Amino acid sequence: MSIAEQVGPHLPFLRRFARAVTGSQRSGDAYVVSTLEALLADPSIFSADLPPRVALYRAFLMILNTVPLNGHAKADEPALQAAERNLERLAPPARQAFLLVAVEEFPPADAALALGVDQAELQALIDEAGREIARQIATDVVIIEDEPLIALDLERLVTSLGHRVIKIARTKRQAIEAVQRSQPGLILADIQLADGSSGLDAVNEILRTFSVPVIFVTAYPQRLLTGTRPEPTFLITKPFHPDNVKAIISQALFFDIRGRPERPRLATA
Repeated sequence: MSIAEQVGPHLPFLRRFARAVTGSQRSGDAYVVSTLEALLADPSIFSADLPPRVALYRAFLMILNTVPLNGHAKADEPALQAAERNLERLAPPARQAFLLVAVEEFPPADAALALGVDQAELQALIDEAGREIARQIATDVVIIEDEPLIALDLERLVTSLGHRVIKIARTKRQAIEAVQRSQPGLILADIQLADGSSGLDAVNEILRTFSVPVIFVTAYPQRLLTGTRPEPTFLITKPFHPDNVKAIISQALFFDIRGRPERPRLATA
């Protein structure tokens, strides 16, 4: 299979990544074109021993990190405008590591290969990005969780990023009251709560009148990933890994993705 056939399916996603990492479609596309030209001129930069997508991104990042930026236009989509505000303060390696994992959803091993670092270095870069994002947009957090040990673990992870937990709610009523009272910048929510009430119902009621990013932390992802719309943007499955939780918290706040009250239900339990 030719290089063109191998990279073709991945080019739309590379353009998305290039746009996010540079801040504009024009600059991003220029780097993608430069990468393709480099592959044509020297096919050896496309590492045959790597999966095609990893090899393509690795070649792109080599070009990105050696060729000066060629114009930096303002992003022209709301989600990218929100991201651009936060991207500008991240050091390039941390920015690239964060976007590979958060946007492109590379497994850590593949992201490390694309960046040309080991996994320990990759995690250090992602942690650096998380700390910087938290420094920029540290916020108040409500945790909706009825299991005390899990709630304490989540509180520790949230505060380690520089955020403040203002309430650990164990029931739907406590959750709604806490959000109405404090209007937090982020909600972490379980589905099944102590009194038999539903964290999903609590979030749906909250989102009818208040826009806030929500991360569901649940042992029952099938109750949210039903194939219907809208589904949750952020979902962590129990048992969770601390690094995964920290990355998703940073991702949610980085892109400033908010719930929308237009639809009364996120999903059906």
